[in-house]
Amino acid sequence: MKENDKRQPFTLKRKWPALIGIAAIPLILITLFAWSSGWINIGRITSKQIYDDFNNTISPFPSGYRRAHGKGICFTGVFRSNPEAAQLSKARVFTQKDIPVIGRFSVGAGNPHVADGTARVTSMAFLIKTDDGQEWRSAMNSVPYFHVATAEGFYAGLQANHPDPKTGKPDPKKLDEFHSKYPESVKFEKWAATAPWPDSYSGASFNSVNSFRFISESGKETYVRWVMRPRTPTHEMTEKQRKEADPNFLDEDLIERLKSGPIYWDMVATIAEPGDAVNDPSQPWPSSRKQMVIGTIEVTSASKQSTGECRDINYDPTIVPAGIEISNDPILRARSGAYSHSFNARLREIGTGKASKEIDGKK
Repeated sequence: MKENDKRQPFTLKRKWPALIGIAAIPLILITLFAWSSGWINIGRITSKQIYDDFNNTISPFPSGYRRAHGKGICFTGVFRSNPEAAQLSKARVFTQKDIPVIGRFSVGAGNPHVADGTARVTSMAFLIKTDDGQEWRSAMNSVPYFHVATAEGFYAGLQANHPDPKTGKPDPKKLDEFHSKYPESVKFEKWAATAPWPDSYSGASFNSVNSFRFISESGKETYVRWVMRPRTPTHEMTEKQRKEADPNFLDEDLIERLKSGPIYWDMVATIAEPGDAVNDPSQPWPSSRKQMVIGTIEVTSASKQSTGECRDINYDPTIVPAGIEISNDPILRARSGAYSHSFNARLREIGTGKASKEIDGKK
């Protein structure tokens, strides 16, 4: 080595701290991925825990069915945006015309064979893919708000609703303890006790429940929630009608109505104001908030979920296009993780032949 070369020869002792730092980077990334996926529990409820509890206790039907809302029907159609929506978001979905939609209607029960007349909650999910390859996915329910504010509350609710082996029903004491710890759930229970029983998917409203951040071309951010508002009149079923109805009347009604033409839902965005609970899906916003119709979904056809286009789609509500971002609502992330576990389980069951040939809600 030349005398004027000031560089020091390589020694393991000298380089060891740097090597440790470099080696730690992939370990940190792997750990963060495992934590977010629910493989590691660092003092919190994970999506894997929620999925396992729901899968093993609430909805033990591992045969290719979705773990929640196991009974449903696929639909296809078109999304047409309202030009005014571009004021709120630069997303391509609000500038492209006539975007194909692949969606799903379902009832709010884990049992894929449940009679429609016993399910008070209905749901709508959609996937909209624009011409530049971006996707917008959503899973909405007929409930106006969520029953708890956090993933911990959701898991606690599952635990409280476990059936007592002696009675086959949830323990009233555990339910009281749950409601005491999560008082927002009491408000939801009161709504659920008086909510209408739908006679058709076509007349049901479906709410995003969670909040999303719309970003305009200029960079302005606006928090919104939306509701899919039906153009078909809403009718409530009586108890007698529900008991006498065909177990699959919701699917049959949808198919029959589509023979006469498309069915429409307007997407109505509610715009938040300062102080509104944008990160708490259990808190409704004041009815005085400004609303805007940002688009319309036209449903043109329906098919069994066993063979329809919706069967292998994970309607993860955190998959959004540029111009729409998710809020810091913890329920959104919990839903995303749980949906992923359910989706992967269904694919394994279908791929290994464990799934039943028919997953359209009929035994």
